[in-house]
Amino acid sequence: MQLVLASTSPRRQELLALLGVSFDVCAPTFIEQPIPGCSPLEHVARFALEKARSVACSRPDDLVLGSDTVIGSHGCIFGKPRDRADARRMLRGLAGRPHDVHTAVALCGRAQAIESVDVVTTRVYLKADHDGAIERYLETDESLGKAGAYSIQGQGGDLIEKIDGDFTAVVGLPLRLTADLLSAAGYPVPQDVEEIYRRQPYPNWNRFAG
Repeated sequence: MQLVLASTSPRRQELLALLGVSFDVCAPTFIEQPIPGCSPLEHVARFALEKARSVACSRPDDLVLGSDTVIGSHGCIFGKPRDRADARRMLRGLAGRPHDVHTAVALCGRAQAIESVDVVTTRVYLKADHDGAIERYLETDESLGKAGAYSIQGQGGDLIEKIDGDFTAVVGLPLRLTADLLSAAGYPVPQDVEEIYRRQPYPNWNRFAG
């Protein structure tokens, strides 16, 4: 049984590799479309599961891991910005007040009759934009392709005051939850996940350690 990551995200690949597991990468065929009436938690869990299911169809003997991240703030869902103008709108809407980053992890194994999904929520506090920091950040184009239009592990970390919760969930793959789901499915995790959290071997992690 081979582990397959249903994501082409370099960040998720880097985080999963920290667990010491061997895995293949396969792009999911699931097309993300807004789900009317769904809460952010329902939305992110559905997307992670459908990503994993879409790859499991072609890899029925393997264990497929899917993940998805959305931001919830005052009843609104923030996904990836369409362009710089959309990124500006998102960052200005999030600046100076807390928001929740919801990251779901799903596992599917057709031959093993495995299908599970869970969500980790981390509260993130962006600084108020008093000195044009958002505009300077937008000039880097780092915000494109990132949920909520910022990258906590990159220059976007300068926009963040603090977080309450799991740093790796904000990056895109909560390692404790991932290790727990893999272990429950009988897939060995070579690295001690608590030791990983002590070492914090990822850019900017130590800036936001609680």
